[in-house]
Amino acid sequence: MEATTVDGRTRYVDREQTVRGSKGPFFVVYTDEYAEQRWGYLCGNCETVDNAMDAMGRLKCNRCANIKKPDEWDAAHE
Repeated sequence: MEATTVDGRTRYVDREQTVRGSKGPFFVVYTDEYAEQRWGYLCGNCETVDNAMDAMGRLKCNRCANIKKPDEWDAAHE
């Protein structure tokens, strides 16, 4: 499957590689069809690549607020 970025570039979605989100999965997105360079994620809830990840691995869709909890969690950050 292909996705288009805001600036019109084509990216390639791997529907087999997923990360669990609160409203739906996030799918891994690559810059090329051979999956050699990872580019980001596609939100499975609203089908957008408009999302962001912080340093702790928390992933959030900027359109529908689908989130993936951080990879590492430290109570000191709360």
